[in-house]
Amino acid sequence: MPAERPLSLVTGASAGIGAAFAQELAVRGHDLVLVARRAERLHALAGQLRDRHGVSVHVMPADLADPGAPRRLAEALQREGLAVDWLVNNAGYGVPGTFEASDWSVHADFLQVLLHAPTELAWRLLPGMRERGYGRIVNIASLAGHVPGSAGHTLYAASKAYLIKFSQSLALENRHLGVHVCALCPGFTWSEFHDVTGTRALVGKLPRIMWQDAGAVVREGIDAVERGTVVQVTGRVNRTIKALAKLMPDRLALWVSARESRRYRQLD
Repeated sequence: MPAERPLSLVTGASAGIGAAFAQELAVRGHDLVLVARRAERLHALAGQLRDRHGVSVHVMPADLADPGAPRRLAEALQREGLAVDWLVNNAGYGVPGTFEASDWSVHADFLQVLLHAPTELAWRLLPGMRERGYGRIVNIASLAGHVPGSAGHTLYAASKAYLIKFSQSLALENRHLGVHVCALCPGFTWSEFHDVTGTRALVGKLPRIMWQDAGAVVREGIDAVERGTVVQVTGRVNRTIKALAKLMPDRLALWVSARESRRYRQLD
């Protein structure tokens, strides 16, 4: 552990799993850097965490769809003399509908937030972790990265599969230097995610057993990266789904995915 309290940077910290990460890390005595587009929400959360847990919280609003945002964040951290010990790459969202239904600019922004930004932030912050001999990187992937792609939300599973493989390689390259990397793979989680994508009515029909609380996901993720687990699928139900998907022949798995996509993916 670092000599003083760890400093954790959480992207997408204004709501959902990101806010839950900020809260749980503050409970565990971490100072924080909160990153998201919605500055008002970040400042409100920062005030709560300071008051309740006595931690230092820095608010750095940023839109990670901007290709220059990761570099500017790293420069701001350097100016403030802030050495990040934990990086939680959580920012993300879904694009409903089929691939051709959205303009390319929509897909380009999505790929910037889900792929380029977490990769660049890791590249910029990893050298300091390696030099200090301590670091934790949590990339929020998804159960979707372990099962066949779905019709609708075309790039979502692909982006999450990338984060899983990226995390595995990064973990193998850095574990001997005290830097742990984990791809955290939740399934359906109670948050604003489906409200933003407009699919709340669809996913609301799924059995309650399919859902997890954001706090439970986060606690499982923090414990996993601390013990050096590289890929953590959260919850027994999700781990069972992953195992079944691996056992199925590809044609059968794709058939099941096509059938189930209609239940929770918006296709128009």
